Amino acid sequence: PISAEVISLEADGMYNEGLELAKIHDNVVVKIPMTENGLIAVRRLKAENIPTNVTLVFSPLQALMVAKAGAAMVSPFVGRLDDISTPGMELISQIQGIYQNYDLQTEILVASVRHPLHVLESAMIGADIVTIPYNVMQQLTKHPLTDIGIEKFLKDARANQ
Repeated sequence: PISAEVISLEADGMYNEGLELAKIHDNVVVKIPMTENGLIAVRRLKAENIPTNVTLVFSPLQALMVAKAGAAMVSPFVGRLDDISTPGMELISQIQGIYQNYDLQTEILVASVRHPLHVLESAMIGADIVTIPYNVMQQLTKHPLTDIGIEKFLKDARANQ
Protein backbone atom coordinates (compact mmCIF):
# COMPACT_ATOMS: atom_id res chain seq x y z
CA PRO A 1 0.00 0.00 0.00
CA ILE A 2 0.90 3.63 -0.54
CA SER A 3 -0.09 6.12 2.15
CA ALA A 4 -1.38 9.46 0.85
CA GLU A 5 -1.76 12.06 3.60
CA VAL A 6 -4.57 14.55 4.12
CA ILE A 7 -3.63 18.13 4.96
CA SER A 8 -6.86 19.34 6.53
CA LEU A 9 -7.25 19.29 10.31
CA GLU A 10 -11.06 19.37 10.32
CA ALA A 11 -13.05 16.12 10.20
CA ASP A 12 -15.06 17.10 7.11
CA GLY A 13 -11.94 18.27 5.30
CA MET A 14 -10.05 15.06 6.12
CA TYR A 15 -13.02 12.98 5.01
CA ASN A 16 -13.40 14.83 1.70
CA GLU A 17 -9.65 14.75 1.01
CA GLY A 18 -9.65 11.05 1.87
CA LEU A 19 -12.40 10.38 -0.67
CA GLU A 20 -10.34 12.15 -3.35
CA LEU A 21 -7.06 10.46 -2.41
CA ALA A 22 -8.71 7.03 -2.49
CA LYS A 23 -9.68 7.63 -6.13
CA ILE A 24 -6.01 7.80 -7.16
CA HIS A 25 -5.49 4.03 -7.00
CA ASP A 26 -6.86 0.94 -5.25
CA ASN A 27 -3.54 0.63 -3.42
CA VAL A 28 -3.86 4.02 -1.67
CA VAL A 29 -4.35 4.09 2.09
CA VAL A 30 -5.44 7.48 3.41
CA LYS A 31 -3.03 8.81 6.04
CA ILE A 32 -4.79 10.68 8.86
CA PRO A 33 -3.22 12.44 11.88
CA MET A 34 -4.01 11.15 15.38
CA THR A 35 -6.52 13.74 16.51
CA GLU A 36 -10.14 13.61 17.61
CA ASN A 37 -11.15 14.97 14.20
CA GLY A 38 -8.88 12.40 12.59
CA LEU A 39 -10.69 9.57 14.34
CA ILE A 40 -14.04 10.97 13.18
CA ALA A 41 -12.74 11.00 9.60
CA VAL A 42 -11.42 7.44 10.00
CA ARG A 43 -14.88 6.20 11.04
CA ARG A 44 -16.51 7.94 8.09
CA LEU A 45 -13.95 6.64 5.60
CA LYS A 46 -14.26 3.12 7.05
CA ALA A 47 -18.00 3.30 6.32
CA GLU A 48 -17.04 3.94 2.67
CA ASN A 49 -14.60 0.97 2.74
CA ILE A 50 -11.62 3.31 2.39
CA PRO A 51 -8.59 2.10 4.38
CA THR A 52 -6.78 4.55 6.64
CA ASN A 53 -3.38 4.78 8.30
CA VAL A 54 -3.42 6.88 11.46
CA THR A 55 -0.07 8.58 11.95
CA LEU A 56 1.75 10.41 14.75
CA VAL A 57 0.75 7.88 17.39
CA PHE A 58 2.79 8.05 20.60
CA SER A 59 0.78 6.15 23.23
CA PRO A 60 -0.94 2.77 23.59
CA LEU A 61 -4.26 4.45 24.35
CA GLN A 62 -4.04 6.44 21.13
CA ALA A 63 -3.41 3.15 19.31
CA LEU A 64 -6.45 1.58 20.97
CA MET A 65 -8.62 4.50 19.85
CA VAL A 66 -7.22 4.15 16.32
CA ALA A 67 -8.20 0.48 16.14
CA LYS A 68 -11.63 1.09 17.67
CA ALA A 69 -12.25 3.80 15.05
CA GLY A 70 -11.63 1.21 12.33
CA ALA A 71 -8.27 2.21 10.89
CA ALA A 72 -6.49 -0.34 8.72
CA MET A 73 -3.10 0.73 10.11
CA VAL A 74 -1.59 2.55 13.06
CA SER A 75 1.78 4.31 12.74
CA PRO A 76 3.60 4.68 16.07
CA PHE A 77 6.80 6.77 15.83
CA VAL A 78 9.47 4.91 17.79
CA GLY A 79 12.51 7.06 16.99
CA ARG A 80 10.81 10.27 18.08
CA LEU A 81 9.95 8.66 21.41
CA ASP A 82 13.56 7.51 21.82
CA ASP A 83 14.62 11.11 21.14
CA ILE A 84 12.78 12.25 24.28
CA SER A 85 14.17 9.41 26.43
CA THR A 86 11.06 7.25 26.18
CA PRO A 87 11.61 3.68 24.91
CA GLY A 88 9.84 3.66 21.55
CA MET A 89 9.86 -0.11 21.11
CA GLU A 90 8.04 -0.51 24.42
CA LEU A 91 5.12 1.24 22.73
CA ILE A 92 5.10 -1.38 19.96
CA SER A 93 4.98 -4.18 22.55
CA GLN A 94 2.12 -2.47 24.35
CA ILE A 95 0.13 -1.96 21.15
CA GLN A 96 0.73 -5.57 20.06
CA GLY A 97 -0.47 -6.81 23.46
CA ILE A 98 -3.62 -4.68 23.40
CA TYR A 99 -4.45 -5.67 19.83
CA GLN A 100 -3.99 -9.37 20.66
CA ASN A 101 -6.07 -9.09 23.85
CA TYR A 102 -9.03 -7.71 21.94
CA ASP A 103 -8.44 -9.43 18.57
CA LEU A 104 -8.14 -6.04 16.86
CA GLN A 105 -7.25 -6.26 13.17
CA THR A 106 -5.48 -2.91 12.75
CA GLU A 107 -1.97 -3.47 11.40
CA ILE A 108 1.00 -2.01 13.27
CA LEU A 109 3.22 0.04 10.95
CA VAL A 110 6.38 1.00 12.83
CA ALA A 111 7.59 4.46 11.78
CA SER A 112 10.49 6.77 12.62
CA VAL A 113 12.94 3.87 12.51
CA ARG A 114 16.48 5.02 13.29
CA HIS A 115 18.64 1.87 13.34
CA PRO A 116 18.64 -1.90 12.64
CA LEU A 117 17.73 -2.74 16.24
CA HIS A 118 14.35 -1.05 15.68
CA VAL A 119 13.80 -3.39 12.71
CA LEU A 120 14.83 -6.50 14.66
CA GLU A 121 12.70 -5.65 17.68
CA SER A 122 9.73 -4.84 15.43
CA ALA A 123 9.99 -8.28 13.83
CA MET A 124 10.39 -10.02 17.19
CA ILE A 125 7.38 -8.21 18.67
CA GLY A 126 5.27 -9.05 15.63
CA ALA A 127 4.73 -5.67 13.98
CA ASP A 128 3.07 -6.03 10.60
CA ILE A 129 5.02 -3.39 8.66
CA VAL A 130 8.17 -1.33 9.24
CA THR A 131 9.01 1.78 7.23
CA ILE A 132 12.78 1.63 6.85
CA PRO A 133 14.92 4.54 5.64
CA TYR A 134 17.52 3.74 3.01
CA ASN A 135 20.51 4.15 5.34
CA VAL A 136 19.03 1.63 7.79
CA MET A 137 18.17 -0.74 4.94
CA GLN A 138 21.82 -0.70 3.87
CA GLN A 139 22.92 -1.57 7.41
CA LEU A 140 20.63 -4.62 7.46
CA THR A 141 22.78 -6.40 4.87
CA LYS A 142 26.08 -5.83 6.63
CA HIS A 143 27.82 -7.90 9.31
CA PRO A 144 31.55 -7.96 10.14
CA LEU A 145 31.67 -11.77 10.18
CA THR A 146 30.23 -11.84 6.67
CA ASP A 147 33.04 -9.55 5.47
CA ILE A 148 35.67 -11.69 7.24
CA GLY A 149 34.15 -14.85 5.75
CA ILE A 150 34.25 -13.40 2.23
CA GLU A 151 37.88 -12.34 2.67
CA LYS A 152 38.81 -15.83 3.89
CA PHE A 153 36.93 -17.48 1.03
CA LEU A 154 38.71 -15.31 -1.55
CA LYS A 155 42.11 -15.88 0.09
CA ASP A 156 41.54 -19.66 0.06
CA ALA A 157 40.37 -19.53 -3.57
CA ARG A 158 43.50 -17.62 -4.65
CA ALA A 159 45.74 -20.07 -2.74
CA ASN A 160 44.19 -23.02 -4.59
CA GLN A 161 44.70 -21.59 -8.10
